[in-house]
Amino acid sequence: MAERAKTKTPMREQPPEQRRHNFREVPYGYTEDEAVAEAQRCLGCPKKPCVAGCPVEIDIPEFIKRIAERDFAGAVRVLREKNSLPAICGRVCPQEDQCEKACVMGIKFEPVAIGRLERFAAEWAAEHACELPACDPPTGKKVACVGSGPASLTCAGDMARRGHDVTVFEALHKAGGVLVYGIPEFRLPKAILEREIDLLRELGVTFRTNAVIGKLFTLDDLREKFDAVFIGTGAGLPYFMDIPGENLNGVYSANEFLTRVNLMKAYDFPNAATPIKARRITAVIGGGNTAMDAARTALRLGCEVVYLVYRRTEAEMPARDEEIHHAAQEGVEFLLLQAPIEVLGDDKGWVRAMRVQRMELGEAGPDGRRRPVPIDGDVYELPVDTVIIAVSQGPNPLLQKTAPNLRTGKWGYIEVDAETGATSIPGVYAGGDITEGGTVILAMGAGRRAARAMHSYIINQSP
Repeated sequence: MAERAKTKTPMREQPPEQRRHNFREVPYGYTEDEAVAEAQRCLGCPKKPCVAGCPVEIDIPEFIKRIAERDFAGAVRVLREKNSLPAICGRVCPQEDQCEKACVMGIKFEPVAIGRLERFAAEWAAEHACELPACDPPTGKKVACVGSGPASLTCAGDMARRGHDVTVFEALHKAGGVLVYGIPEFRLPKAILEREIDLLRELGVTFRTNAVIGKLFTLDDLREKFDAVFIGTGAGLPYFMDIPGENLNGVYSANEFLTRVNLMKAYDFPNAATPIKARRITAVIGGGNTAMDAARTALRLGCEVVYLVYRRTEAEMPARDEEIHHAAQEGVEFLLLQAPIEVLGDDKGWVRAMRVQRMELGEAGPDGRRRPVPIDGDVYELPVDTVIIAVSQGPNPLLQKTAPNLRTGKWGYIEVDAETGATSIPGVYAGGDITEGGTVILAMGAGRRAARAMHSYIINQSP
């Protein structure tokens, strides 16, 4: 074999000057030859440290080996043994902090592009109609999954493959949870998500949309109708900064902004009837992936200037490096070590500016990050006409309020056993952002662990 390349095989992308004006996906994906070239960089480590870094336990060296051998169908089979949503994971999972972080190749050089190869395999499968994994014989047992985000979809797929009759309840009119309403079209095209959900339908999973659990049914109602219940309702309740002016017209939570764009198809204006008004100057508050998504979306809706206001430096930003890089390429202006302290309005109640406090980094806090400290007297006024707040979010308490026996913590997150996802109610499990903050792939890992425990519970409860 030729000497392994030290750097990842590049992935072609839309030029920044073009993509900032459209919602088409930014990276184009690998060709077969590019995927093979990248797969041949893998060392095939016998101890497989990358697998330990994967929350859903994919046999990464094996699926990459199949790609290197041009056995693309075999690579798909290996992926689907552990992952029901490979096309999604290949796009939005932070591989750089998980499987790629553990890659031995990455000790001296760039790690193998595991996420890109996963995306390639999923796209190849879609073009070649690969068979789905076989399901076990029907058990006659019924399972409910509340919510249809990554944790629930993973749990649903695993339980269907074990032969159970699975129904997924979604409060909104489209299945997919945060994958459909929280991630922009240019990062995760809706057609890709719908294709993955259709594959779950082929496994026998039933989806009920417009079904708000806590209103339509209580948790006790579900427990009477189903042999086990999984709760994966996520953390869709936005938090604000509690500063003056947050109630002005033109102030959005990032959740509201992205949901309007995604579910109401503002990205397809004028074909869609529910656009968001694109004003001239937008400020997005925060430094995570949601903030990056909101800022890049605002650009695409026609804003002339988009600021990203963050109270620490770029080094402390929790967003993926790729998202930060893409935002900067597209023209988002980063205002670092700055924090808004007031939103100012005009005489008609619309945003006209923000008062911004300049900061400096002080001592490290309990999380290890240096805390931002205000610089006395260093405040200025920033002209803006839209403010999008993407600082944090928490669990919607609707379901929990109808289940007094469901144990929750201080902030309303459901308390679970870390290994099984079991809640305080027998037969009820939970995972994903409703139990803790995290990423898509961590939520999927929680759904997988819960599915194993739920299956064991159901079998052991059988007469």
